[in-house]
This record gives sequence, C-alpha cells and structure tokens, in this order.
Amino acid sequence: MSLKTVPLDAVHRALGAKIVPFAGYEMPVRYSSDLDEHNTVRNAVGIFDVSHMGEFILKGEGALDLIQRVSANDASALYDGKVQYSYLPNDRGGAVDDLLVYRISATEYMLVVNASNIEKDWNWISQYAAEYDRPGAPLEMVNVSDDMCLFAVQGPLAAKALQPLTNVLLDSMSYYTFEKTDFAGMANVIVSATGYTGAGGFEIYVSNHQAEAVWNAILEAGKPYGIKPIGLGARDTLRLEAGFCLYGNDITDDISPLEAGLGWVTKFTTGSGSHDFVNAPALKAQKEAGLTRKLVGFSMIDRGIPRSHYELCTADGTVVGEVTSGTQSPTLGKGIGMGYVPTDLSKPGTEIFVKVRDKLLKAEVVKMPFLKSGKSV
Repeated sequence: MSLKTVPLDAVHRALGAKIVPFAGYEMPVRYSSDLDEHNTVRNAVGIFDVSHMGEFILKGEGALDLIQRVSANDASALYDGKVQYSYLPNDRGGAVDDLLVYRISATEYMLVVNASNIEKDWNWISQYAAEYDRPGAPLEMVNVSDDMCLFAVQGPLAAKALQPLTNVLLDSMSYYTFEKTDFAGMANVIVSATGYTGAGGFEIYVSNHQAEAVWNAILEAGKPYGIKPIGLGARDTLRLEAGFCLYGNDITDDISPLEAGLGWVTKFTTGSGSHDFVNAPALKAQKEAGLTRKLVGFSMIDRGIPRSHYELCTADGTVVGEVTSGTQSPTLGKGIGMGYVPTDLSKPGTEIFVKVRDKLLKAEVVKMPFLKSGKSV
C-alpha cells in the first residue's frame, strides 16, 4: 500500500525536513535535530504539521446520542466551543482509538482521530449510525480528513506569536475550548486551545486550499519569538514528558482503558442517568472488581534509556511487564518511560528495573506528568 502525503509535503522537503513513514503517511520527523526542536517548543514556540490526523463531522438531531453510544466520556456535558478528550471502547475490553470531540452546535460535532485509525474508526462508528437517524432528520456523517490540514503551534510563546493573526484574545481562551473565526485573512478557521506537548499552545484547522498561506503567515508572525518547524521526533519526547498516551503503544485494542488510566474519562452515568456506551457493563464490572495492573510512569535512576518492549522486572529479574513508551527526556536529562505493572507495584516511589541488553537498570515509579509546569489535561 502506497504512503499518503500531507498537502504541504513539498514545503517540508524544501525546509530540509527528513521524511519518514508514519501512520500510513510520509511525515517530517525532524528539520534540524530532535533536541533543538524539543527545546524550542518547551522554551519558545514551534509549529507542527499534523495534517495526517483524521476529522469526522457528525450532523443531525441524533449526533450527540451516537457520540454517547460510541464514546466513554459524557459528551452531553459539552457546550458550543468546548472540546473533550475521550475514547472509543471496543466490545472486547480495549479501545478502538482515543479522540477529541468538538461541539460546534447542539446538532453538529467534529471528531478528531488518530491517523493510523481513520478507516477503522470510521467503520466502527458507522455501524451504529443508522440507529440515530430521526424521522425527517437523517444523521449525516462526513469524513473530511483529506480536505483539512492541522497545524499545532505549541510552546509558552504560542499566544504571542499567533495574536497578530486573529481578533480572538488567545491568552484568555480556556484550555480545551475553540473558536471558529477569521485567521491569517482566512475565514472559518478553527482555533483550538489544545495540544499534545504539555507546553501550552493552539491547534489550527484549515481547509487544504488555505493551508500554505496560513503556514507561511504563522512562520512570519512567529519570527520575533523564534518559531521553528518541528517534526514528529520532538513531538514524541514532548508528549511523553507531559504523560500523554500514544495509541498503539500505551493504549491499544487489547488493553483496558481503565488499566491505561482513562477512568477519568469513563463516565458510567450522565446528568440524565446511566450512560449506555459500548461495553460499559464489562468495564464497570472490571472497575468494581479492581484492576490487576496499571499503566505507570517511571524515571531511570541508573543511567540508561528505556525503549518500547523492554522488559520491566523486579530486583531478582522476574518479568512483571514491559515498557510501552520510553525515551531520554531532554528537559529532565534522564530516561523516562511508561509501562504496565501489577497494581501492587504501581505506587509512586516503588523500585522497578528495566532490562537493557541483559542488564537490570534501576528505575522508580513516579506520578505523571513527568514535568509539573505548563498545562496538562
């Protein structure tokens, strides 16, 4: 199967980006170095092109009820301009995907899903859609993934860098809210106070035909603040420092969302009563019985870098789990990671060991996020 390209592929190549396969796309992994790009976002401002992400529009009187059926969080709590983090439970105890839900109006929502899961998510949600048609008011689902670009402008200087491009007062936008507005001379742009770095910032949704002009306008407006284009390499280290899970690593079709720490977005009741989402009874029973393992964050005490699939052990070498995400933290200057361990080993301060090339390296379970500063979910 051939790889897709994002609409600004030629722009990234002209900027000197190293292009790699990711989630079915050719994507920029770095422009300069992962360390430089990571520090740029942590300390100033950077721009990511994450147009590989998927977007679905759901319209109709039954749109909310469909979202309530397929997602675990309580979307009835949303109001116009509000964003919600959620996940799609499958019917066997795992998650189809994690996603963002945007309420545009009471009868129109946008779902933002992971690039690698666009087709899977579309098919999963579609199988329930017909139940939520209303007489004379059919439910409309539109996959606009190929028609939209998404730029993530992240870092402590993001609001200052973007402010000349919009009349929206960016500094006063609450976390996880959005506005549909004029931006960089373009109409109907979604400016969202969301992100995947823990550094604060905004995500900008534009139509493909607006994309290059908006990208260039952001880079120009950000020049006084040292803005740089940022690749997927730094995106991964930034999200891990912030304690954000990555679907396919820390969340999968076969891992319980409750074990993954997503109990806070698993709402078994709503303001109007019980929340009958997919597989709710099984997840509720698991919660009541108690979890046998949990996703934890850990930081290395011994020198070493944890990598995905490295074994997690006790002091005597007994394997108790494996690393799901791991890296050398540029900000903290040490190895950090996530992994699943038995519940009795999940308390912060617990000593565990990472097996690296047949050596047991000491680590400590810590509370996430790894970085305490900045905004976090």
